[in-house]
Amino acid sequence: MTTFLPESHQFSGVTAHEARNRILARVERRIQEFIAEERREWAALNPDSTELIDCVARMVGSGGKRLRPAFCIAGYLAGGGDPDSQVVVDAAAALELLHTFALLHDDVMDDSELRRNEPTAHVLHSSLHERRDWRGEPRRYGESVAVLAGDLALVYAERLLADCPPHARRTWGDLCTELMIGQFLDVRAAARFDPDPELSSWIALFKSGRYTVYRPLAMGAELAGAGHLLDAFRTYGLALGEAFQLRDDLLDAFGSSESTGKPAQLDFKQHKMTLLMSFALRGNAEVSALVGDDLTAADPQELHDLLVRTGCRDDVEATIDERLRTAQTAVQGVLDPVWSAELCTMAHQAAHRDS
Repeated sequence: MTTFLPESHQFSGVTAHEARNRILARVERRIQEFIAEERREWAALNPDSTELIDCVARMVGSGGKRLRPAFCIAGYLAGGGDPDSQVVVDAAAALELLHTFALLHDDVMDDSELRRNEPTAHVLHSSLHERRDWRGEPRRYGESVAVLAGDLALVYAERLLADCPPHARRTWGDLCTELMIGQFLDVRAAARFDPDPELSSWIALFKSGRYTVYRPLAMGAELAGAGHLLDAFRTYGLALGEAFQLRDDLLDAFGSSESTGKPAQLDFKQHKMTLLMSFALRGNAEVSALVGDDLTAADPQELHDLLVRTGCRDDVEATIDERLRTAQTAVQGVLDPVWSAELCTMAHQAAHRDS
């Protein structure tokens, strides 16, 4: 069945990409104005408190691909949503602040020093503690600030959803739960360090497949009253999410800090049982022999070269391409051709990004 946008919501002379970007620009303004107002109110109450708000603002303002808001908006517009509505702007802004929460906490858990080519929040605030010659342990202070800033970003996300209808709120609740469970499974898998492709796939599914693509698309469709698109979005989102996570694994293993904006080969150093490493350890005796039971003890460059020489990198690239084809096929013939083409383009960009 082919679903077309209602006539009243067609964009005369505007491409799908332009329509999506117009709402994205409103999302950016919404986030900036919301945080600026928070800062003004708290500066009047207690000037010291603004340092925590600034920590959130710094992460939001440091860049990022805005994938989750973009997919939410695409799902909304593809479902015939009113482009002038405020509710999709608030939902997309909430998704970006949820991502800010996740990144601030991730950097603490991963002990990462860089994010988007800048010092991470916990590193920055540890340094501030030292320069101010304060009492206590600088590292502990920096991590506490970063965790609290992440919590504050989550509070802001919830406040932005004050007018979100109940059916979309249920999708939001599922998204948040899956993100937390996926993060826990990731931490647990790193501690166990047991090559398990099925578990790694579940982690990728929760942390990327649902969180990055499917649930944002579903929120957009729910807001537009287009529940009939959820099955197609689910197939698209889960396939693309796995491709997205595999690309993330490859960028960590083979990319540079300059291109990714964070430390290279961090997954190796953190014992992360990524999809890439799970496939390699389970299917390649040479990789298994090199790594043994301690990924951090393996020379990163030697492991890098071995993954290339034994074809592991090529195998993952092939899997990415297969997942990408599945995602693109899922929306063809289901959406208006304009939005089908736009989602196919978004899928290719996400699966073949270089940062």
